[in-house]
Amino acid sequence: MQISAHGVAIEVDDQGPMSGPVVLLIQGLGMQLTDWPQALVDDLVGRGHRVLRFDNRDAGLSQGFDATALAAGLAYTLSDMVQDALGVLDALGVARAHVVGASMGGMIAQRLAAAHPGRVASLTLVMTTAGARGLPAPTPQALATLSARPEGSAIDQLAQHMVRSFGVLGSPAYAPEPPAFMAHWQRQVQRAWRPQGTARQMAAVMADGDRTPLLARITAPVHIIHGDADPLVPVAAAEHLARHLPGSTLDIIPGMGHDFPLPLMPRWAAGIAANAARPGAAR
Repeated sequence: MQISAHGVAIEVDDQGPMSGPVVLLIQGLGMQLTDWPQALVDDLVGRGHRVLRFDNRDAGLSQGFDATALAAGLAYTLSDMVQDALGVLDALGVARAHVVGASMGGMIAQRLAAAHPGRVASLTLVMTTAGARGLPAPTPQALATLSARPEGSAIDQLAQHMVRSFGVLGSPAYAPEPPAFMAHWQRQVQRAWRPQGTARQMAAVMADGDRTPLLARITAPVHIIHGDADPLVPVAAAEHLARHLPGSTLDIIPGMGHDFPLPLMPRWAAGIAANAARPGAAR
């Protein structure tokens, strides 16, 4: 369904009991709500949660910003994307949510929890970073993947491009079955393919700077999930977050890269649910 999030058209998927504690899932760079595995949603719903997924602006079926005049190279900021997330909650009448952010979504989630602590019951940060200077850079192969282009515009060519990309970025210990993975990306690119939107999101990420000073303002219980084989956001970023978020829990997963490995969804869901049940978390 499509809602108006403070004037921005945002595509939302709403599953689970309406009366259940809400989990809000915020996706990463260029990713769609359907990149959150249904297995994760089903697990959280099975634990009694209402789960909200949404397409960020400029991704999936949400509003694009193709005609937006770029000021200093920016069509919008991550703070604007925080307002989109709040707008989803407002449109659905949700006062507080257990917020889960992956990669860029984790950056948005950090800003959301710091600026609006009353709206965030708990916070789970997945394969993300505070953007501090001095943290290890992505591997050269991961950086090259971000700038690589597909060989053509046909559905199969776009899908194959994503398969190759996640062959570099993904989890070496949890490689997906090739036919199923190709089918997933065929469905994804048929739903939406918006590389210019991804570029605008990347500009917002690059302009956001170091969020470390904001971390002291986060009052919600925090759980951090990261892979020790992440080539895009090295695991030192998770350790940095944990050091600056006293009381946070840190789950470093051997062999996990920068993706959503299906065998790990029970572990992710258990961590999200345990964090939501910690003292200090509230509906």
